[in-house]
Amino acid sequence: MGVCTSWRTVSDGEFFCPDCGGDRNYRRRSGRRRLTVLGVPLLSRGIAGPVVECSACRGHFGLDTLDHPTTVRFSAMLRDAVHTITLALLAAGGTSSRAVRDAAVGAVRAAGFADCSEEQLLTLLAAVTAVTAETSEATEATETADTAESAGSGGRPGPGLCDTAFAIELHECLEPLAPHLAPAGRESLLLQGARIALADGSYTPAERETLATVGSALMLRPADTSRLLAAARTPS
Repeated sequence: MGVCTSWRTVSDGEFFCPDCGGDRNYRRRSGRRRLTVLGVPLLSRGIAGPVVECSACRGHFGLDTLDHPTTVRFSAMLRDAVHTITLALLAAGGTSSRAVRDAAVGAVRAAGFADCSEEQLLTLLAAVTAVTAETSEATEATETADTAESAGSGGRPGPGLCDTAFAIELHECLEPLAPHLAPAGRESLLLQGARIALADGSYTPAERETLATVGSALMLRPADTSRLLAAARTPS
């Protein structure tokens, strides 16, 4: 006598296998347990699973394993995080400084965009600013006179509108990544942004606000964010 499980594959895909320590194919499976006598299944003993089965090691894992990004996806998320932080800081601090532009390009290239150029970054930044300006103009058509005045005129984004757009983008980009980063990794991303902001001198108020948003999106405590920004200003 014994109990056997009859498995059925529901779906498949690629995941990060905790036992193999790398990206592997998986099968999402559910099954039924049956009491067997001399190998012959007789009585149902309930439902088994669902489980995630690694096609390489055959290990079974809970469905929450699929929440962990694959190595390829994780690398892409990191690259996008650095790219978004860089653009946000360029928008906050301006692009007039050669040192800032060089630091921005260097950070994006080091993150994995090896072919990134200064022209590409500035063109993308201008495009984001233009979209924000169009949004501002559309909003002015329906808002009250006071709100329209605060939004600005002349086809340019009103004060804070571009900052708000990047703040939303930072949260959307960094919050899904943060749970999968060790504290040191989250701090490293913030420090990369701080180094771009400091390339031409001290933080501006807009740069500080942007870096505070980065820290918040990375789930860093405000005290830790302040400590890291202060440490970045101290020459090593």
